[in-house]
Amino acid sequence: MLWKKYFDTGYGLTGYFKIFIALFGADLIFNKNNINLVLLLGVIYGICCFLIGWVWLRFGFYEAENEIGNRFNPFQKEVRRKLNGKKFK
Repeated sequence: MLWKKYFDTGYGLTGYFKIFIALFGADLIFNKNNINLVLLLGVIYGICCFLIGWVWLRFGFYEAENEIGNRFNPFQKEVRRKLNGKKFK
């Protein structure tokens, strides 16, 4: 499941880039009939998604992304206000 999380994170982060890859691949298939190159680019893109996701989770960018989301979440603001100054054992 961790490997799936790496891939899914990288795939989500490269969401805009995959549109250009799809257009480039469609051009290669329809105009040049080069399906092998399209398959190779797809495999390279999959590996890059995995590596980008690994870096994103490994070096703390995922936690930073969640923390930014929590700062603008009304529920989190209320919890932080209520727990401010309390000590836990």
